[in-house]
Amino acid sequence: MSQYEDLCRNIIANGQWVENKRTGKRCLTLINADLTYNVGAGEFPLVTTRKSYWKAAIAEFLGYIRGYDNAAQFRDIGCKTWDANANDNADWLANPHRKGEDDMGRVYGVQGRSWAKPDGGTIDQLRKIVDNLSNGIDDRGEILSFYNPGEFHMGCLRPCMHTHTFSLLGDTLHLTSYQRSCDVPLGLNFNMVQVYFFLAIMAQITGHKPGMAYHKIINAHIYEDQLAPMRDIQLTREPLPAPTFHINPDIKSLEDLETWVTTDDFSVENYEFHEPIKYAFAV
Repeated sequence: MSQYEDLCRNIIANGQWVENKRTGKRCLTLINADLTYNVGAGEFPLVTTRKSYWKAAIAEFLGYIRGYDNAAQFRDIGCKTWDANANDNADWLANPHRKGEDDMGRVYGVQGRSWAKPDGGTIDQLRKIVDNLSNGIDDRGEILSFYNPGEFHMGCLRPCMHTHTFSLLGDTLHLTSYQRSCDVPLGLNFNMVQVYFFLAIMAQITGHKPGMAYHKIINAHIYEDQLAPMRDIQLTREPLPAPTFHINPDIKSLEDLETWVTTDDFSVENYEFHEPIKYAFAV
């Protein structure tokens, strides 16, 4: 698995420095990156040049599937990635739409499961996709979007990986995921796992074979305080053999994912990795 390391080298060699106003930090930035994962062949894209906490990545996406809007809900299923954005973001803390401690607002899964309509109703985007795919339907609009500009002011963070499009060819399901912004040292190892997981689990609950996952990143960047450990430590390490990812075959429906499924229903075998690296997180 060298796609990740190749992208990091490309950013370092060809990226340009950009000042990020939200974080107050500079980023070494590259525009346009395309990663592919052969889910049907079991090519699980887990980073091996440092330890990757894949269970937290699965937990986070499980929270999106459930439409969670509170960091405590994510913590309860094994993911702490929303603690800082919910509780340490000065702009969000002063936002009148914030409901209190751990509230994230109308972000990610809220939009995916309860997109607000002008008439006062809501749209469950994910339910529509699951129903269509389960019936062998691909209307060329099997799209799950978390990106709702009309409600950005009602959430703690705009979505980074914002749109997932499913395509059904015969009995094989494919996925194209779009990401507007990517913290490559810290976030991409999560995002790669999530794209792979989303296709694998959707294929399983809709009764199809998983095919290819296409992960498209617009703005791929390394923050200035992440550059040294990436360049001088992680990229000096040789990638190790890829592990394999397994899903509990008893997971058969969206309702299963909404109710009893936990991270214990997923496993990774033969994961060899180098020592962890602590990267700075930008709030």
